[in-house]
Amino acid sequence: MKTKVLIVDDSAYTRQTMKKILEDDESLEVVGIASDGVDAMAKALRLKPDIITLDFEMPGMDGFTFLRWLMRERPTPVIMVSSHADSRTVFKALELGAADFIAKPTRRASVELQTIEKDLIRKIKGIKNIRLDILSKNLELLDREEEPAEPRHSRTSRSAVELVAVGSSTGGPAALQIILTRLPSDFMSAMVISQHMPKGFTGPLSERLDKMCQVRIKEAADGDIVTRGTVYICPGGFHLGLKKRGERTQIVLKESRVNDKYTPSVDHMMSSVAELYGATSMGVILTGMGNDGKHGMLEIKKQGGYTIAESEETAVVFGMPGEAIKNGAVDTILPLQEIPAEIIRIVNNPYIRGRE
Repeated sequence: MKTKVLIVDDSAYTRQTMKKILEDDESLEVVGIASDGVDAMAKALRLKPDIITLDFEMPGMDGFTFLRWLMRERPTPVIMVSSHADSRTVFKALELGAADFIAKPTRRASVELQTIEKDLIRKIKGIKNIRLDILSKNLELLDREEEPAEPRHSRTSRSAVELVAVGSSTGGPAALQIILTRLPSDFMSAMVISQHMPKGFTGPLSERLDKMCQVRIKEAADGDIVTRGTVYICPGGFHLGLKKRGERTQIVLKESRVNDKYTPSVDHMMSSVAELYGATSMGVILTGMGNDGKHGMLEIKKQGGYTIAESEETAVVFGMPGEAIKNGAVDTILPLQEIPAEIIRIVNNPYIRGRE
């Protein structure tokens, strides 16, 4: 049975481009097109689509108003379609219940159309059966005023884990917020994150999280020196690796290619972390479609590092955690809300996995 898609966008070019992209795939069917929120409401009720692609800015009723109505009246997986200029509002849509987003196809972005096409089809197929009840519960966690862990160490204390590597995709921004806002100001490890996102969106994500958290959060730049207490988010369109520079570790960014399946690549990042940090590394795999991270997590575990996967109980999409678990790459499986405390416990514990 084909996946039914409703396209909602006030741009005729975007509607036509997306319709052509989707209709080229035999497993997808565009059952309707709407140019504003009011039209979209009627068609969502009448056509009962499996997936809706949704623009932010439309005449009459905007995308946010429609999204609030949809999640209340007929919960349906939504992929937001956004230009880079809208990047800061993407996260508002995710907080309202959108499952994911893609970059808006434009005439100027024609050279990127192949990447957008691949991304759109993969995401539609991946979130068709997304667990909206879990997404809703995780969003409720964002509203809870939970204090970060209390500082417990001096700045001269040593950590059992020098670097934590985190991978996430669909549902990841909310999951990352839940974890990072619960880390204490004296968090003793550094952290690198690969969240599947297109160019132009990871910078605003980093800035947004930095304002919420006690640890420092920044978009990684090529040549950054890894410093404990700092969280580095890989920029969209790149893969994050590491290299030694004397006694210090430097971030190396490699531009992605059109044919790369996942960008930024969790496997690329975690394999580099495993190679340089070995038993003083930790891998954490969160919600996301596909299998990115299953090899990198295993490399960390083989080198004596500690690995955590988000449980099916809270993962919006259990693809990435599930694949890592099946690959024998996971030491501990936990619901999302318990992962921050476990990260802190392991970072502070010098006796894990045979360390003395």
